[in-house]
Amino acid sequence: YCVEFRTESLSQHCASETRPSARWMRYLREGHTVCVACQPPAMSAATQRCSGDGRNAHGDKILHWEAIGNSRCQGTWKKIRQLEHCSCPLVHSFIFT
Repeated sequence: YCVEFRTESLSQHCASETRPSARWMRYLREGHTVCVACQPPAMSAATQRCSGDGRNAHGDKILHWEAIGNSRCQGTWKKIRQLEHCSCPLVHSFIFT
């Protein structure tokens, strides 16, 4: 499944990322909607859910995230909705790990 989030804040360290494998961090922006897929191996076999997916988050609850590969690229987002069938665009799409 996928979860859509609205990015509320992010650190300046995301924009300064220069490594080729992590350039995607430079495209994160406050106020943008991002789509995050929950796929194995991040999905728990017992619960069939990804940790941090905001399962019980509704309304204005602010959740924290951190980019893999650059722990200084982090921020907050709010859950918009969960989609059972992923239709994430190629841009602004991420995977739980």
